[in-house]
Amino acid sequence: MTETNGAQANAPALNCLVQYCKDLSFENPNAPRSLGPQEKSPNINIQVNVNAKQLAEHDFEVEILLEGSAGEGAEALFKFELTYAGVFRLVNIPAEQSHPVVMIECPRLLFPFARQIVAEAVRNGGFPPLYLDPIDFATLYAQRMQQAAEQGANA
Repeated sequence: MTETNGAQANAPALNCLVQYCKDLSFENPNAPRSLGPQEKSPNINIQVNVNAKQLAEHDFEVEILLEGSAGEGAEALFKFELTYAGVFRLVNIPAEQSHPVVMIECPRLLFPFARQIVAEAVRNGGFPPLYLDPIDFATLYAQRMQQAAEQGANA
């Protein structure tokens, strides 16, 4: 029994201490005209970004920034911006693995909640809910690391 408890005490752990909506904006610039029947499906543009900062030795704040719009220019149906964040504690995770955990696993845990907030905001704006497709945060992280490496090589 002691060996099992000792192994559990040293097991890696990722704990979400709190999660919260840091900023939310929804615009319906052409209402009520934009709420009528549409002749064609609107262009939907979504941008995703992940930021993190260390708060304490083992605690990190991770933010998912989601920006989106439907329609273009004067024909915009809606626009939204959401910053959804959480504070995570990493326990017994080696330092060389903490960055990928913070930038991949933490946003993966936050995303379903952010997705629901966006869907409800769009629905409350008078449109059918916009359910964002799942995001591959591992690929997003790899792309960001590649861009950073290229910028470092060019500097």
